[in-house]
Amino acid sequence: MKIISADQVAKAAPYRDIVEALRQGFREDITTPVRHQHQTSDAAILLLMPAWSKAFTGLKTVVFKSDNPAQGLPTITANYLLIDNRTGATVAMMDGTELTRRRTAAASALAADYLARQDASTLMMVGTGALGAHFVRAHAATRPIKHVLLYNRSPDKARDLAAELARDGFETSVVRDLEKAVGAADIISCATTSNEPIVRGAWLKPGTHVDLAGAFKPQMRETDGEAVARARVYVDTREGAETEAGDLLQAEKEGKFRMEAIQGDLFDLCRGKTGGRRNREEITLFKSCGTAIEDLAAAALVYSRS
Repeated sequence: MKIISADQVAKAAPYRDIVEALRQGFREDITTPVRHQHQTSDAAILLLMPAWSKAFTGLKTVVFKSDNPAQGLPTITANYLLIDNRTGATVAMMDGTELTRRRTAAASALAADYLARQDASTLMMVGTGALGAHFVRAHAATRPIKHVLLYNRSPDKARDLAAELARDGFETSVVRDLEKAVGAADIISCATTSNEPIVRGAWLKPGTHVDLAGAFKPQMRETDGEAVARARVYVDTREGAETEAGDLLQAEKEGKFRMEAIQGDLFDLCRGKTGGRRNREEITLFKSCGTAIEDLAAAALVYSRS
């Protein structure tokens, strides 16, 4: 059995390659049962996310430890176990945290490959935590991103990410005026845990693509109802959107959106069952809740190269 570290995962899985692995994964028959969630203590939640294809079975374990930050430890720890279906043998155990961050960003880049303008060159990243750099680099793998606008409640964190991305050759700006920055961006990517709208629909210029990857509970949101109402809306999976996509669920409660108005999911886009962007002027929106399909597709890619 191979033990694959976070550094090895990163080396084996460049963002463009993960995008293509996910594209193929959404075209294949991959089974994803409902994930298990267990409160194992007052401070710990265990998530189990299984999936299987013809070739592999995978299981991601995720532990949320709310008391870890006080000890200087990460809140989330994840691992991924990969099984060869021909023999039933476990063939790899890999770092699930790096895998998850990369596949989450790559799923948004995959959607943007269908939904963002081909010439999109300015990306606004809302939220500059652990996922921020991954989202910028993943989007840059599918679109000619040159200028990155960074917004975070803590400007110091935004400045740290700006310096990191500048070393990669991006032109970076830390912004405080949200309305102005939103109006300047071709792609707006959000990865936050906000319960209140950050991006307002009135600020969106024609042709913008909005990418929402945070706000993973019904009571959470990163946009207001107007942003959803102005956009053609796509999701990673309809099942996830109907139960977890706070931006869409709250817009629906406000009478500004209907779940029936979802234009398609990643299955539809990748299989050519629905079209993506129709013209340069329309506003598109992609809401991601995550799916074990992405984990399995990315893990199989990493294993094949390790």
